Amino acid sequence: MKPKKLRKKIQELEKSLREGPGKLARLKRKLQQAESAKALKAARKSAARATASAGKKSPQPTTGAAKPSLAKKPKKKLNLSPERRAQLAAAMKARWAAKRAAEGNTTTPTDKNSPTPPTQAPENRSDGV
Repeated sequence: MKPKKLRKKIQELEKSLREGPGKLARLKRKLQQAESAKALKAARKSAARATASAGKKSPQPTTGAAKPSLAKKPKKKLNLSPERRAQLAAAMKARWAAKRAAEGNTTTPTDKNSPTPPTQAPENRSDGV
C-alpha cells in the first residue's frame, strides 16, 4: 500500500476514534429507544388482540351504535378526461339497462320460500372428459 493511502487511512481512523465515544453513545441511545418503542407497540398489539378475542368468546347483544366502525379508505379519484368520463357513463348505463331488461324478462317466481329447480349435472362430453 502506498504511504499516502496509509496516511489517509490512519487519519480517518484517528478521526473516528475521536468522534467514537459520543457517536457510539448516541447510537446506543437510539437503539434503546427503538427497542423500547417496538416492545411498547408489541404490548399494545397483544393487548388489543386479547380484548378482541375476549369479545368474540363471550357473545353479548350489541347494538349498531356500540360497534366500532372501521375506517374506510377514501376512494381514489380517477383522473379522467371529460370525454372518457362520458364514455364510461354511457357504458355503465347500457350495462344497467341490459341488467334491468334481463331481470324483467325472467318468469321465475321471486318468492324466497319457493323451491329452486335442481341443477342437472352435465352429460359426458364427446371428448370423454
